[in-house]
Amino acid sequence: MAIDPKAVEYLAHLARMEFEPARLKELSLQLKDILDFIDQLKELDTSGIAPTSHILEIKNVMRADQPAASLSNSDAIANAPDKDDGFFVVPKVIE
Repeated sequence: MAIDPKAVEYLAHLARMEFEPARLKELSLQLKDILDFIDQLKELDTSGIAPTSHILEIKNVMRADQPAASLSNSDAIANAPDKDDGFFVVPKVIE
């Protein structure tokens, strides 16, 4: 699957990242290699493998869920650089 530098440039824009043209071409080639590898993996027969299997024995260590006191609103925003009426104030990022 081909990924052209324009597509990488668009994705970089969405992520608010900037790259030089040479770097965009390099990234598009790397993404192509990744997608080609994924296509190879899709060809494997995984019918006998459980969906969540892993090569190592993994066991979640769970603790009891005990309710506890949480931070008050004033404590939570105490160190915020900008706040208004009990809320965090952040810059607008939507264009």
